[in-house]
Amino acid sequence: MYQTEDSMMHPKIEDLLSKVDSKFTLVSLGATRARQINQYYNNLGEGLGKMIPPQVTSVARKPLSIAFEEISVDKIVIGEPVVEPETDESADLLGIDDADAGGDAEDQD
Repeated sequence: MYQTEDSMMHPKIEDLLSKVDSKFTLVSLGATRARQINQYYNNLGEGLGKMIPPQVTSVARKPLSIAFEEISVDKIVIGEPVVEPETDESADLLGIDDADAGGDAEDQD
């Protein structure tokens, strides 16, 4: 019979991986949020209200542990970046029409 052992890390990595699509995403998301939490605590005395405080009540003292706890309870989710569709503005800036761009090879006969 398979017996699970308690790990030193809470929440477990397996639970965190079910919240994101890859290990790389988990590491990037956790590190980014841990930096934000660390910056929040460093700027706490300066009265800067632009930082987002930790979203969970935790007994952990490390920012990365707090970030992982936030990910495990779905307080931090990864969003899709907004990508603008690419346009060929260089042809517009040069005043080149689509008909002129492809017609040069035929004129060289």
